[in-house]
Amino acid sequence: MGGALLTRWKTQFPDYRFDVIEPNAEGKWHKNLAALPQDYHPDIIVFAVKPQELEKILPEYRTRFAAKPLYMSIAAGKDTAFFKKALGEHAHVVRAMPNTPALVGESMSVLYAADTLPASARNLATQLMQAVGKVEWLTDESLMDAVTALSGSGPAYVFLFLDALTKAGVAAGLPEAMAKTLAMQTVHGSLALAGQSAEGFEQLRKNVTSPGGTTEAALKILMKDGALETLVKEAVSAAVRRSMEMSNGK
Repeated sequence: MGGALLTRWKTQFPDYRFDVIEPNAEGKWHKNLAALPQDYHPDIIVFAVKPQELEKILPEYRTRFAAKPLYMSIAAGKDTAFFKKALGEHAHVVRAMPNTPALVGESMSVLYAADTLPASARNLATQLMQAVGKVEWLTDESLMDAVTALSGSGPAYVFLFLDALTKAGVAAGLPEAMAKTLAMQTVHGSLALAGQSAEGFEQLRKNVTSPGGTTEAALKILMKDGALETLVKEAVSAAVRRSMEMSNGK
């Protein structure tokens, strides 16, 4: 994720110096600050490492750079208070939760920062994340667990549905390549329609469903006793609980 952000930022923000901290191929953080030139002063530092690695590396950044850069964290489970304790109360810290569609410039990123963050730093963070997709700001940091569960993990849910839809098409007799194309374009087109329509999801669903037709027959299975809605709620709730556990160091 860090590399995807840096690739876009370098071309769109050439006047800024970036330092993206992420694991190496073995999953371990490996930057040696002592080996960097003394005049090296990045404008934006992004932490994209596992939460348990942060406690090891943040003191080095406080010693080397103090509160000068804009610090952004895309690491799940560590709140802004954690970063301010490690980097200093005057550090400019933004917590961000993008998702993997950032790789193609279609991320959904949600940001949070303390009220003390200067407007200039807030605007810069917004511009950076808008370079890879859409941006929303939270005013209640505790909701970041729900954001992580919905949009942070959400692409995996969509890919799971696409896989299931493709396999269902194959089971119905379609060639796998065609089933995959039909599944992907149907989801893509449905998203485009929803994005351009003033109607809600429920009404859009009803617009496709003719009484006694094929869609109604399928929806009777998917919506029986609220099964799908219940399953999705349980899945998101499980992700929220896990995010909260990570925040507590578990």
